[in-house]
Amino acid sequence: MSLSRTLSETFAPVVDLVYPPRCPLCGEGLAAQTGLCTACWSELVIPGEPCCQRCQRPFSVDSASGLTCAPCQQRPPPHDGVYAATLYNDTARQLVLNFKHGRKIALAPMLARQMAARLPELDGEWLAVPVPLHRWRLWKRGFNQSALLAQQLAKREGISLCVDGLQRVRATPSLGGQNRRQRADTLKGAIRVKPSKAGMIGGAQILLVDDVLTSGATSNACVAALKAAGAAKVKIACFSRVLEEAMKPPTKNARRFPSGRSRDDNAGTSR
Repeated sequence: MSLSRTLSETFAPVVDLVYPPRCPLCGEGLAAQTGLCTACWSELVIPGEPCCQRCQRPFSVDSASGLTCAPCQQRPPPHDGVYAATLYNDTARQLVLNFKHGRKIALAPMLARQMAARLPELDGEWLAVPVPLHRWRLWKRGFNQSALLAQQLAKREGISLCVDGLQRVRATPSLGGQNRRQRADTLKGAIRVKPSKAGMIGGAQILLVDDVLTSGATSNACVAALKAAGAAKVKIACFSRVLEEAMKPPTKNARRFPSGRSRDDNAGTSR
């Protein structure tokens, strides 16, 4: 056991006594700082099975596994798979906002635990690369939320990390309200592989990490840059995925976290 872990476990009860742990969403008291309260965990929705093998979009009816949805058949995505911890709804939105704009960066390990629970087994050597921020956005915010998640995921999965593998060389306006072609035009030439990291990217299997996957325009631009630099495979891991399914009442193919528990080491238990 490492010294840092020993010290953390030794002083955790003292810290909890001085600063009683609370749910970062609703403020309810917790027995230990292990995540959200049971009620808030129950409001998060994870993509269910069966789902598209390419984009993880859940099918509305029972179907065989290993199928591809109609959108992916009509327009095959450039990536090699998407793995989202949750479907984007009001609760996921508030959690991400607290993390990113509320500067609650201590949420990163918890979010990464949920992301890791949704990942398939990563065979061979993999390299975690975060979606980049433009330097002015990074300076203003003080941190790249995707980089924090990538650090935690790399640590949990035992894979390598290249925190600055991608660069956002041009600031871009909000993509809201733009159609597919306009978004692609806005991002054209805005993201590239950092020249000094090209040797790490070429031939590598990349786990591209982001906090929220919305239209997919930014992640697609990242995937294109990585594959242009010779990446052998690019999978996307994100905490939340924007899909219409999350805005509707949950079906049997969209599961809520049961009783506040995640699939990974009881991350959501209020104990």
